[in-house]
Amino acid sequence: MAAKKAVLQLIIDKEKIRTKVFVTVAGFTGVTSITMDDKTGKLTVVGEIDVPIIVMKLRKLCNTEIVSVEVVKPPEKKLEPEKPAPPKPAPAPAKPTENIAAPMNYQNQYNPAYAYPDSYYQPNNTCVIM
Repeated sequence: MAAKKAVLQLIIDKEKIRTKVFVTVAGFTGVTSITMDDKTGKLTVVGEIDVPIIVMKLRKLCNTEIVSVEVVKPPEKKLEPEKPAPPKPAPAPAKPTENIAAPMNYQNQYNPAYAYPDSYYQPNNTCVIM
C-alpha cells in the first residue's frame, strides 16, 4: 500500500471532541503524521492509511467530509560518496589455556536429590465445620 495524504473537513464544536479526533486518528496503524488547521477545520492525515475507514470512525464523533486524497511519493535518497573504511586494529595475541583450572560443578539448589513422601502431595481431610 502506498502512502497517502488525506485532507478531511471537520466541523468541531468543542475542544473535547477535537482531542477525541486526534486520539482516534492516532490509533490507526500506518498513520505517520496528523495536522489540523483550527481556523478552517481541515485535518490532514499522512501515512499508509485506509481513508474510508478513518472517515467512518470520525463521523461518529463529528461531521466529516473528504476534501482530497493524494498519493505521496517517497523522498528520493541522495547517494553519498562512500567513506573509506577505518583500518582494522591488529588482532590480540591468543591467551594460553593450559594452566586454567576447570570450573567447579554446582548442583541445582532448586532440584533436591530426594523425593517428597506421598503424604506431601495428598491433602489433609482433617477440617471439620462446626
